[in-house]
This record gives sequence, C-alpha cells and structure tokens, in this order.
Amino acid sequence: MPASTTIEIVGVKQTINSLRKIDPQLQKDFKADATAIAQPAIQAGKAVYKELPLSGMRYNWVQRDRKLFPFTTAKAINGVRMRFDTRRNAVGVILIEQKDPAAAIFETAGRANSNRLGNALGFVSAGRTRLIGPAVYKARRNIEAEMTKMIAKTMRVVQSEI
Repeated sequence: MPASTTIEIVGVKQTINSLRKIDPQLQKDFKADATAIAQPAIQAGKAVYKELPLSGMRYNWVQRDRKLFPFTTAKAINGVRMRFDTRRNAVGVILIEQKDPAAAIFETAGRANSNRLGNALGFVSAGRTRLIGPAVYKARRNIEAEMTKMIAKTMRVVQSEI
C-alpha cells in the first residue's frame, strides 16, 4: 500500500509506450531525463521525514506474517521513489511513491476508515497523505515546466518516427 502523488500531463502514457515500440534506448533515455528533472520533488518528499511520528511505531508490528513496522526515518527516506506506470487503468504515469510499508501506513492511516492509529496521528482527508503529498505538490511547481518541455520534445520525436 504505497502512498503516491501524481502530476498529470495528457499524452505521456502513449508517448512512453510508443518509445518502447520505436526504440527501447529512447525510452530509457526518457525515463532517465524525467527522473533527473523530478529530483527536486523527490528530495522534497524525502526531506519531510525528520522524526518518529508516534513512539509506538518504533516497535515491531507483524500482521498476517507481514512485517509492517518499525518506522525509522532512514527507511522512510529511502522509500521515496519515482515510478513510471503505463498500464491501461493507471491513474498517473509518473508517480512519486513511498515504498516503505511503515511510512506508507503512517501517510494514509485513517483516511478511509476511522481507526485508533489514524485518530492518534490526526485527521487526513480521503485521497490525501500527511507529509509526502503536500511536500511534492509544493515542489512540483519548479519541475512542471521542464517536464512539459521534455515530454513535448519526446512527443515530437515519436510522431516523426511514426
């Protein structure tokens, strides 16, 4: 259950899928460029994890043979990653996600259903996250223009190749 934040630009999914068909190296270059451009947003997502949210989160929690906790800031920082999702039913294409289970639970606890952990952490509305979402949305203003230019340039390359 990774927490994720998305920025949507129309046509990216088709461009990435077309790049794979035209030239796999072109797709790798596109992904590398997008990752480099998105570094400020990724760094902003990592910077919000400074301390342990609740003292009980430092203990081991296992549920159905799956280790969910302990929450450590180092694991939470390393869990912030960028991923490309070009599946048919994907909500976003370029995603900044929290892959660490403990940090993802912290980000989303209590937003769908009221529970003790969510109540202890504080209110978070449906579809939102506690720390990573606001940080990435604040940092996205700096990268949106560059990302749009790079995507438009790539779209022109794909259209000329087809």
